[in-house]
Amino acid sequence: MTAPQSKIAGVIGWPVGHSRSPALHRHWLARYGIDGAYLKLPVAPGRLADALRGLSALGFAGANVTIPHKQETATLMDRLDDTARRLRAVNLIIVESDGTLTGRNTDGFGFLENLRQAQPGWTAPAIATVLGAGGAARAVIDSLLEAGVGELRLANRNRQRAEDLAAEFGPRVIPLDWSHRSDALAGAGLLVNTTSLGMTGQPPLEIDLTLLPEDVVVNDIVYSPLRTQLLAAAQARGLRAVDGLGMLLHQARPAFKAWFGTDPQVTDSLRAEIAATL
Repeated sequence: MTAPQSKIAGVIGWPVGHSRSPALHRHWLARYGIDGAYLKLPVAPGRLADALRGLSALGFAGANVTIPHKQETATLMDRLDDTARRLRAVNLIIVESDGTLTGRNTDGFGFLENLRQAQPGWTAPAIATVLGAGGAARAVIDSLLEAGVGELRLANRNRQRAEDLAAEFGPRVIPLDWSHRSDALAGAGLLVNTTSLGMTGQPPLEIDLTLLPEDVVVNDIVYSPLRTQLLAAAQARGLRAVDGLGMLLHQARPAFKAWFGTDPQVTDSLRAEIAATL
């Protein structure tokens, strides 16, 4: 009788050295006593299709996908889940038993689960304001609309990109000029920053929080630093503030479950371990 083969997964990106995914998945493999491995898989632009074709032959259970390959990966899958199809981006690949590839997108799942864990009982508000219109914003917008947000105000430094997302996601998304970002906070139950402003090494996010209601939740998906100026300003006003690290941790849960058969928990010890690497 042969011993059961250990399961292997990894993260595809270029560059990929900065990824926290290996530390995250190795934490769970150790915690749950699973015989498996999680590797960094640097794949240069132009080589993605070759790399994906090799996953099954190399015995991989699947892979995560990070920049700059998420959009191209979606075009190379045998099938996509509904979220990946809407976003036209994949961050989770599952190698099926017949060698075919299924693409999923779990970024929005991670975003919502982070809010729910950090603010127990959280539900989608009637009005949300989102700053930014990049790839992360697409996942946030999609998940909030699916969760039932009635009106989503979208402010971006490039107004046309906000207009494009509004045209794609429908009339509940209202594009706004960047100069109106502070005005867009009136009556909002949720504020989400998806821009790089406030990230380590980037310019600060300048916004006036005066119009935010007292029961609002303020989330910055930036996690370097963990306590951004936006979150510090929100806390100074007594508002509920949620950092971005949990989104990174929770988006990995469906991948780990798909590959290794266990739905892992996001614990304080895991947060502390990953936060120490930031």
